[in-house]
Amino acid sequence: MNADCVIVDANIAFKCLHHGRGDLRGRLGPGERLQFFSPRFLFVELFKHKDRLARMANLPEAELLEALYVLVSRLEFVSEASIPVGTWVEAYRLCKGIDEKDTPYVALTLHLDGRFWTEDTTLKSGLRARGFERFFEP
Repeated sequence: MNADCVIVDANIAFKCLHHGRGDLRGRLGPGERLQFFSPRFLFVELFKHKDRLARMANLPEAELLEALYVLVSRLEFVSEASIPVGTWVEAYRLCKGIDEKDTPYVALTLHLDGRFWTEDTTLKSGLRARGFERFFEP
């Protein structure tokens, strides 16, 4: 497993924006040498929930946009098309019945042999029950 490769899900991105900062490293200790990845699907999630994010952050639009800029500049976005079909099948099997919308994040984690950063406790416990243990815990 590549311990420096961290796949960031939407709830982590939302929390960073909610607090008016897009810097993922703000939640980590000093000296961490991590690379942050996300599937392009995260863009859809961010725009789908942009109004709710703006209300929750309670920030002027300019500050929220700055935080969004910082967030997307810290992430390397990976095209879902680059993930092999077999990896998608395995990721879907892991997510089925828990939260299928998280399949792109789990597929990318498997594909990059990285660690998955989520704070969705239902998802984590469901994945663990199926033998998935590749979690990033800051």
